[in-house]
Amino acid sequence: MESLPVPSVQAMVAVTGGAHVPPRYLRPEVAADAVASNGEAAIPIVDFQRLLHPEDEAEASGDESAHLHAACQEWGFFQLINHGVPDDVMEGMKTNIEGFFGLPAETKNQFAQERGQLEGYGQLFVVSEDQKLDWADILYLNTQPPQHRNMRFWPDKPDSFRSTLDAYSAAVKNVADCLLGIMSKNLGLQPEVIASKCAGGIQSVRMNYYPPCAEADKVVGFAPHSDADLLTLVLQVNEVQGLQVKRDDGSWVPVRPLKGAFVVNVGDIMQIFTNGRYRSIEHRAMINAERARLSVAAFHSPSIDATIGPLRELVADQEREEVMYKTVDHESFMRLFFSAKVEGKSFLQRMKL
Repeated sequence: MESLPVPSVQAMVAVTGGAHVPPRYLRPEVAADAVASNGEAAIPIVDFQRLLHPEDEAEASGDESAHLHAACQEWGFFQLINHGVPDDVMEGMKTNIEGFFGLPAETKNQFAQERGQLEGYGQLFVVSEDQKLDWADILYLNTQPPQHRNMRFWPDKPDSFRSTLDAYSAAVKNVADCLLGIMSKNLGLQPEVIASKCAGGIQSVRMNYYPPCAEADKVVGFAPHSDADLLTLVLQVNEVQGLQVKRDDGSWVPVRPLKGAFVVNVGDIMQIFTNGRYRSIEHRAMINAERARLSVAAFHSPSIDATIGPLRELVADQEREEVMYKTVDHESFMRLFFSAKVEGKSFLQRMKL
């Protein structure tokens, strides 16, 4: 698995000021897309502490679980507040991401992707020399479990980068594992049903730098796509917005992250596991004309030894329910996902029976 090398957009903007946009980045058609205005629509907000059902708030916990269930069915996205990840861990991660992308180009390039590797500094999903490119640079790393890390690609600058990412990734995985258990119960399953698929589950982290662009309405930071994983938790690094979620009517809803919240979304594997009960939703990252946007996404997937297909516990007793998706091994699933360019939900369509 690999992505073809492409120039650094950040370095290009440093030279040109973002005034010149090479043709491979131009997507003038996005200017015609319908985008919801302020107050018109917003993704749901879920309170993590209310999900944890302390005994004196049992009723509130049930209400919050139902709210989470509806968010996964109807939106595939929600903001998670009161999640318990310490402020210093989150702020440290933000500071180190800003610090890494602020390093000289020659320093960042010491951690550049290599042939046959997805990890490192560069870009993903570039599979041809003529496809349209995203207006972004990324740093992509395997983070959990620790034995899956390739420290060759883990920056040692800023000085605290490695220790901070280690603490952050562990804390975020704990939140994701807890959410997966609650989602399992919401689906009428034992909490361990999905968790058992995730014993030794994989977490990877994608740190995004979206430079400003004078023609921001003609470029895209991350093309429309759905995530391949079970669950993604996104932290906004600075206050510049850009994430948009596609609704059933084709319009795009801007996500306005709450301070300290994670933006959480259902991935393709979760849609497959639940046979379509929970939906992965197409989303994209747009560009600001004047300021860079930074974010970090943590992707949570089953063990590499897991089988990807509708959970038999959900479909076995449903005689009238049609099984909608193929069953494949996880390694083949991921190879298929990373071998094609990002294009809406086309990958999930290929998984349908």
